[in-house]
Amino acid sequence: MSVHGALTWPLRLALSAVVLGFCAAIALWAFEFGKNIAGLEKGANEELTRLRAEVTKLRTEISSVKEERDQAQSVANTAGTLVTAERSSQERLLLQVKQLEEESRKLRDDLGFFEKLIPAAGAAGVTIRGLQADLQNSRQLKWQVLVIQASKNAPQFNGLLELTFSGTVDGKSWIATLPDGAQALKISQYGRLEGVFEIPSRVVVSTVTARVLEGTLVRSTQSIKL
Repeated sequence: MSVHGALTWPLRLALSAVVLGFCAAIALWAFEFGKNIAGLEKGANEELTRLRAEVTKLRTEISSVKEERDQAQSVANTAGTLVTAERSSQERLLLQVKQLEEESRKLRDDLGFFEKLIPAAGAAGVTIRGLQADLQNSRQLKWQVLVIQASKNAPQFNGLLELTFSGTVDGKSWIATLPDGAQALKISQYGRLEGVFEIPSRVVVSTVTARVLEGTLVRSTQSIKL
C-alpha cells in the first residue's frame, strides 16, 4: 500500500510566489552590482584620462623649460665669447700702444739725429756732432756717436773713432777704451756708430770721451759726464 502526499494548490501558489520573489531579488541585486561595476570602470577611465592630460601638460612644461635653458646657455656662451673677444682686443691695443711708443721714441731719436746734421756756424771738416752715453743697468753703458762732414761734396773720410771711459774703482782712478780698440770710420756726409760697453765690477764711470782720428792726427773730440 503506497501513501502519496499532495500539496493543495493555494500552498503551491504561495511557494511559487516565494521562489519567484527570491529570483527577482537575485536579479535586482545582480543588476545593481553590474551598475556599480560599470560606474567604477567609468571613474577609472575618467581618472586615467585626467592623468594622461596632466602628463601631457608636464611634458609641455618640461619642453618649455629645456628651451629656456638652451637659450640661457646660448646667451652665456655668447657672453663668454664677447668677454674673450674684449680681452683679446685690449691685449692687441696694449701691444699697438707699446709699438707706437717705440716708434715715437725712434722718431724722436731720428729727429734729434738729423737736427744735429745741420752745419754749425764756422764748422768745417770732420766733426763730432753728437755723443750720447746711457746706463742700461749698473753694468752696461750704451753709447752713440754722430760724426759729420759739413763741407758740401766732401771726399770720403777714412779714419778711426776712439772712445775712452774714465772713472773710479774702489776710490782710485780708472780708465779704459773699447775692448776691440778704435773702430773704423768711413763717411761721406755723416755716420753714426753705436755700441754697448760692459762696465767692470766695482767700477763707476763718470766721463766718456770720443775722438776722431785720421792716422795719428786728432780731427775732432768731445766729452760728456754721466
